[in-house]
Amino acid sequence: MQTNAINLNGRVAVVTGGAQGIGHTVGRRLLASGARLVIWDINAQGLAQAKAELSADGGHDIHTEVVDIADYASVEAAVAGTVAAAGGIDILINNAAIVGPNFPLASYPIDAWRQVLDVDVNGTFHCCRAVVPLMVAKNYGRIVNIASIAGKEGNPNAAAYSAAKAAVIAMTKSLGKELAGNDIAVNCVTPAVARTPGAMEQAPEHITYMLSKIPRARFLELNEAAAMIAWLASEENSFTTGAVFDLSGGRATY
Repeated sequence: MQTNAINLNGRVAVVTGGAQGIGHTVGRRLLASGARLVIWDINAQGLAQAKAELSADGGHDIHTEVVDIADYASVEAAVAGTVAAAGGIDILINNAAIVGPNFPLASYPIDAWRQVLDVDVNGTFHCCRAVVPLMVAKNYGRIVNIASIAGKEGNPNAAAYSAAKAAVIAMTKSLGKELAGNDIAVNCVTPAVARTPGAMEQAPEHITYMLSKIPRARFLELNEAAAMIAWLASEENSFTTGAVFDLSGGRATY
């Protein structure tokens, strides 16, 4: 696929959960656009592999932080380490999330429910809370939250993930309005199912269900998600904020 040029020269971009999946592909696209990439991930081994792979592509200087976004102190430490290494944070891609198991709500494991919301909702909140003051101080920033089509429509047997991603959508709208007086854009995207490690860990029948709902009749490609996210992270996206950008292949048209 031919890609458009996006100018992120001189921008420091943090991608959470950037060791694999959409986050990894977004990181590659941001690097190609000239950004200084910083990857946050809880998986130290995966983080090292991602850094080696992306650095080898073009000799890039990539900074990494091992961080548990569900733990605010861990996020604060990652922010401090990033600022020390890269000088600041201009772009925040809140990608890290877990899907959780597939159960009807009435039998959904309590611990799994709490874990999904703790990572997907609280984790996104933690990252925004820690990074926004840096962006306000320089009157510039771009935040892209990775939600899901499940947050718009709700998937059966995935109430925790659906609820969490709906919360991310609402959080995006609130924060976008709060920061509208600054040159800080806060938007989110709602991907349909893609071939990511987390998505493919779900029950096969659930994957089949999600795929059957997509009018394009195929999985979302990771580079398709990265293309939209990279533009939303650019200076050119200077007016839209608090918005939800669809990546569902026609499943949702609102």
